[in-house]
Order: sequence, then structure tokens, then C-alpha cells
Amino acid sequence: MQSLSKRTASFTDSVIRRMTRVSNQYGAVNLSQGFPDFDPPRAILDRLAEVSREDFHQYSVTWGAQNLREALAAKQSHYMGFPIDPDGEITITCGSTEAMMAAMMTVANPGDKVVVFSPFYENYGADTILCGAEPIYVPLSPPDFRFDPEVLEDAFRQRPKALILCNPSNPCGRVFTRVELEIISALAEKYDAYVITDEVYEHIVYAPHRHVYFAALPGMRQRTISCSSLSKTYSITGWRLGYTIAPPEITDRIKKVHDFLTVGAAAPLQEAVIPGLNFGQDYYDALLAEYTHKRNLFLRGLDALGLPHSTPEGAYYVLLDISEFGYDSDLRFCEDLAEKVGVGAVPGSSFFREPVNHLIRFHFAKKDETLLDALNRLESLRAKIPAKGKGAERICRI
Repeated sequence: MQSLSKRTASFTDSVIRRMTRVSNQYGAVNLSQGFPDFDPPRAILDRLAEVSREDFHQYSVTWGAQNLREALAAKQSHYMGFPIDPDGEITITCGSTEAMMAAMMTVANPGDKVVVFSPFYENYGADTILCGAEPIYVPLSPPDFRFDPEVLEDAFRQRPKALILCNPSNPCGRVFTRVELEIISALAEKYDAYVITDEVYEHIVYAPHRHVYFAALPGMRQRTISCSSLSKTYSITGWRLGYTIAPPEITDRIKKVHDFLTVGAAAPLQEAVIPGLNFGQDYYDALLAEYTHKRNLFLRGLDALGLPHSTPEGAYYVLLDISEFGYDSDLRFCEDLAEKVGVGAVPGSSFFREPVNHLIRFHFAKKDETLLDALNRLESLRAKIPAKGKGAERICRI
């Protein structure tokens, strides 16, 4: 038989989602794949119950139901700081995963180059490869995960078609400052590159940090494709509702790609989520307060156990330094952690272009009792996986 696609041979399955399967296999507390174990807001669930008995069971408009796009445009116009046309600038997608892929396919030709910060959410590498483009990786250097402007400009000198910006960042939790974003915007303009943003954690940014929408920077709206989802904000990761916001000429192309990728997002779920988009600021304040509490609870627990970790500025992920355990493979460590300790994590190497094997990622989008259960299990970590390395001497590498 003829060989299969070379593109699909050049990357693996999702390590994040693989670790959920490993967690399930061993009955581990799943702190690997970032989805909550608590319910969406009651108003959304109530509307879902109503929708199940109404006439929303057939295809919606391909690029999103009119009332959903109008509600989303109103919300995002308020937060992004400029008017958004629900008809010409929004495409509703099957999660931000499809939004990012549609954006990449809209922008990139085979052979084009795309700048990706490392560490990065694993889908970005696959998106680039599936489009036939070539990634240029720019490191976010630990412990504070900042980029070197000179290194970034060296990447732009290779004339990339686009840069992918995850802000707040998964997995490291960085929230890019306005100054950093202005450096990126100046280079994008100087070298005529598009910027594709992934801003799914826009409402989970811890004080004193603030989220700045890249498209709102001077001159950037016309060259930015803003991708996001409703999954994290409303705890509906299984609903697969995402979107792109881009100028009309770009959105026209995205709509065509989206039409043939998935036809459209689930019509009943599009209708059911609209009450969430109409929430006032009090909802987002309460959301941030709840995640701030969860972050503090989990980090205090790790501190009490003497486990070195990062402190996220946004999103809900923590990187843990496992140097002391002496593993050459962080994947093997995560497998042992699930089997022997009963806690699921993601190997850090799946996020880094660089040879990083001493970090693992936890998430804390869980009920308090789930986080406390995980911390209780981690009390036995050193007994069940004895330390072999130098431990604290390498903590500064986070």
C-alpha cells in the first residue's frame, strides 16, 4: 500500500489528552487536562434545558447563530475597547482549537514561517505543520518566562508570515505586559506579519497583572486574528464553542475554511450559552476571585510539601520542578506519578522546543476538595518516588 501523509507522521497524539487517559487508567486525580470538575453557571444550564425542548436541533448559520454573534460582539466590544461587527468580523467555531486552525489555514501558505513562543500549547506546532508552514521558536526564558527582544527580531528577520501569541500563556501562566506587546506589535508592523492570538484565559488574570488585547494596540487591529473560546470562562469545555474576531477581509477567508472544516458549531449549545455572554462585570469579578482562591490554596499546599513551582500570573496552570527525582524522562515520571501517587500531570517537554525534562504541569481548575485530595496524595510523593537528584539546586530553572 502507498504510504500515508508525511505531515501526520511528524507529530504525536496530544500528550495532554493522553495523560487524561493515563489518569483514568490508574484512578488518579486528573490535574493534567485543563477542564473544571464544577458546573457551568445556572443561567446557562437553565437555558440548555429549555433549548432541548425548542427548535434548535438542525444546522445553524454556518459561521454562527445571529443572536450569538450579536451577544458576543457586544461583550467583546466592551472588553476589547473597539466596536465589533457581528456579521463581518466574527466566526463561531468548534472551540478555540478550530479557531486557531482556521486562522492558520487562512494566513499561511506551504513553506511560510510562523513565530511561536516556547513553551507553547501543543496544538500550535501541529497547526503549523498541518498547514505546511515552518515554525520559528523563540524562547520565553525561565524563571520569569520573558523573551529577549533581540532574539525575537532575529526571528522576524526570517520574514515570517505570522506570530502566534498565547496570552495569558499556557503552560507557564505569563501575562504579557503592554510594553512587551508593543515590542511585538512594532516588529509585526516592521516586517509585515500577522498576529494570531489565543486569549481563552482573558478573564483569568491575577492582580496586579492586567490583560491587554493585542488587537486593541495602535495599528494592530488590521493584522490581528483574535481567537478565543467560551470554554474556560463559563466552564463548558465539552461544548466546543470558540470564535475568531478579525477584519472583514480576513473573516471572509476564515468563514470559508470553517465551512469546509466543520460546517458549524452545535446549534443548541450556541443558543444555550447566550445568557452567559449577557452577564455583568460581577460575574467576571467572582470568576477571578474564585480562581485566585484556588491558585492560593494549591500553591500553599505545594509550598507546605516543599515542592518547587512557578507562580502563574494568569490562566490556571502551575509548573512543578521535578529535578530532585532524577528522571531522564518527564513523561515516565508523570506515568509513575499517576500510577504510584495517584495524581495526573502533563510532562513539560510537550510544551517546550528546548530539551526540558525537569518540569511537569498541573492545573487547579477543580473543586477545593479535589485539590485537597491531590495535595494529600502528593504528601506521599517522596516516599513512593524517592528523590535521586540535587533537588533545590535546580529550582531556579523554573
